[in-house]
Formats: sequence, structure tokens, C-alpha cells
Amino acid sequence: QVQLVETGGGLVQAGGSLRLSCAVSGRAFSAYAMGWLRQAPGKEREFVAVIPWPAGGTYYADSVKGRFTIYGDNAKNAVYLQMNRLKPEDTAVYYCAAAQTTQTILIRSTGDYWGQGTQVTVSS
Repeated sequence: QVQLVETGGGLVQAGGSLRLSCAVSGRAFSAYAMGWLRQAPGKEREFVAVIPWPAGGTYYADSVKGRFTIYGDNAKNAVYLQMNRLKPEDTAVYYCAAAQTTQTILIRSTGDYWGQGTQVTVSS
């Protein structure tokens, strides 16, 4: 069983930055595709970024490409999402997800394991 705990959300002004953290326990995160999804009020959950499994490159939603960076730290068994140049439309609950296949996160916008989510609010 894998447990995921997200931290790092908060309130930030447009143009600011936040770094979300996802602490992984139960198994090394490198055994899974690891990604971030988000869901804004009244909207469907959407894909944000993923580290594929087997590892090789990263993928981003067009809406965040060039502003967000996903990366992992094997020593800490954690995955991060660095978010720069934030926009009000980035406001959402952000979820860390782990999956046996990259497509689960990238295409289906879901995961085999989930965190509880962390709120990100960007004010204009």
C-alpha cells in the first residue's frame, strides 16, 4: 500500500510561486508513474504533470507548460511541483497521484493511489 501526503498549498498573488510536496510512503515512488492533478470548483479533475514510469522525461498540460516543473527526490522519496508565474485560473485543489501506468495519470486524469489534496488559491 502506498500513502501520499501533499503539503505546500496556500494563497498567493498572481505572478507568484509555490512549491507543492508529495511525501510517499510504503514504496519507492520510482516504482510508479507519479503525477499531479487538480480540480477547480465546478470543474472536472484535470491532468497537470507526470513523471512517467518507466522514468524518462516529464509531461505537462499545455496550460502549465513552461511555468510548472515536476521532479522527484529519491533520497526523500518525495515528488514536487514547482509552480511559477501563477495565474488565477490555477486556483484548485491539487492532488498527488501514483499509478502503475503513465496513461492512468496522463490520459485518464486519475491514479491508483491518491493524497488528500492541498488547496492552491491565486488572487488577481
